[in-house]
Amino acid sequence: MTSVQPAGASPLEGKVEQALDGGSRPPVGRYRLDLATGEWAWSDEVYLIHGFEPGEIVPTTPLMLSHKHPEDRGRVDGVLRRAAETGQTFSSVHRIRDAHGETRVLAVTGQGRRDPASGRITELVGYFIDVTDSHRAAAQRDATASIKASAERRAVIEQAKGMLMAVYGVEEVEAFEMLRETSNRTNIAVRDIADTLVDLISGPEVTALPTRDAIEAFLKDPEAPSGG
Repeated sequence: MTSVQPAGASPLEGKVEQALDGGSRPPVGRYRLDLATGEWAWSDEVYLIHGFEPGEIVPTTPLMLSHKHPEDRGRVDGVLRRAAETGQTFSSVHRIRDAHGETRVLAVTGQGRRDPASGRITELVGYFIDVTDSHRAAAQRDATASIKASAERRAVIEQAKGMLMAVYGVEEVEAFEMLRETSNRTNIAVRDIADTLVDLISGPEVTALPTRDAIEAFLKDPEAPSGG
């Protein structure tokens, strides 16, 4: 991977990106938005998710919003504006049209950083997560009862591991151990736990990522109602 970490990225965040590398279209990329200048810093993965080669274009807010699906654009813009005002952790699940005209589903999560001297929010940092494949699978589950191929099951487990890595800042092995521990304790197959977790993140009706507390509650009791 030739990922370019935005300024201020921690070694742990770098490890998360490195651990998630492996496919032709990496599922997770990091970004940083300088609120004073409006300049974006994208890791290589974010360019690829949007259909560009790394460094091919200069990322800007208008360009980024232009790729959002028209029905989701206003909501995403509102999420970014509120995050810039409050600095609080935020998340959104929305559609984009990449540089090739392909519709993809992304989850974006992040938070504001404050200047220690002034206390003002100076930048937003976080991750873009490509959940297109799992979103399509979730939508198709209502229309078919056919058993998923083993490759699809592995993909769901990888997606669930990737989300746990991003949320908890853990390594791939630790993320899988979280799924396996839940499986051993509840006697539910790992692939079924991963499948439900991915549905919480990227189901057809989801518009925001679940909180860390919600994910922890799910891992403690996967069969409890989500309350969503």
